Amino acid sequence: MAGVRLSWAVFAVGAMFMGHVQANEAPLAPKVLVIGHRGASALRPEHTLASYGKAIADGADFIEPDLVMTHDGVPVARHENEISGTTDVAQHPEFASRKATKTIDGHAVTGWFTEDFTLAELKTLRARERLPEFRSTAYDGQFQIPTLDEIIDFVATESATRGRVIGIIPEIKHGTYFKKAGLPMEDRVLTILAAHAYTRSAPVEIQSFEVANLRYLRGKLGKAHPNIRLLQLLDDTTEQPYDVVTAGSKMSYGDMMTPKGLHEIATYADAIGPNIRAIIPLASDGSLGKPTSLVRDAHAAKLEVHPYTFRPENHFQAKNFWQGNDPKTFNEAGSIAEIRAYLAAGVDAFFTDDPAIGRKAVDER
Repeated sequence: MAGVRLSWAVFAVGAMFMGHVQANEAPLAPKVLVIGHRGASALRPEHTLASYGKAIADGADFIEPDLVMTHDGVPVARHENEISGTTDVAQHPEFASRKATKTIDGHAVTGWFTEDFTLAELKTLRARERLPEFRSTAYDGQFQIPTLDEIIDFVATESATRGRVIGIIPEIKHGTYFKKAGLPMEDRVLTILAAHAYTRSAPVEIQSFEVANLRYLRGKLGKAHPNIRLLQLLDDTTEQPYDVVTAGSKMSYGDMMTPKGLHEIATYADAIGPNIRAIIPLASDGSLGKPTSLVRDAHAAKLEVHPYTFRPENHFQAKNFWQGNDPKTFNEAGSIAEIRAYLAAGVDAFFTDDPAIGRKAVDER
């Protein structure tokens, strides 16, 4: 009966949306892919092997490790290089003196930073939930910070066990910052990918909010590595890629999302990753509005569209999909209906904090 109630709720909410907004762009991709955003980050602390494992078990086609660097040059999975929000570092008195304020991509940030720790030191920390106001903290303190090598080995084992290929979509975080710190990440990531049999053939998609590092990677990869694709991430229209800022250019993400900008991206990348609201923005009342031309324009430039991020709580959904009035409510039906609106808009893949919900949205249409 629970399944029947959920199916009816999804139908009702979806019909309410599609009744006033129609979108019928076809995806470029032969199969719409479900990407586990930082794993299954709605259900386990993000960027842990437990989170990636849950995402895989729940049907994710790809898992996403955000990569930052340690002091000794090892790429590890954290959403940011500042780790007080995602680890118990503040509870370690032996590291108290390492708290610092740094300028990261033009913004002052205070906390503890991965580049100030060796891998061995980071391994003494444990992950914790980044959004405790919305999500369970029951798994806090249980899991280590994984390296890219460990993630690849883990995914390879999961792939062999489950008999299906699982892609990896690593994001290079703060490329300009780490390069200036003497810890450039791009070549190191390519070396690690090449060192593993799994990532020499399994699908890999390297992503970045910066431009120059993706252009550099395109030059390094050429067409000799068909399993590795590149994804240009896009932020708010008024913001700029930080490498563009340091180069003194005025180009914004908004400029990059014009037809001209998209054709330029297509010279070095295979897909774009915009915020979901750049595809279907919210109306003034918080409900889902009308689709923009972004997906159609990107497809015209032969770019796939992989937007971020669908989340299962009311707070992160358009108001017309909410169940009740509590922002913390876990709203599976609303998330499925919202994802399906974007599927109708023609997206080729999507990032979700709950891949089981994403899988249902795709497979049970």
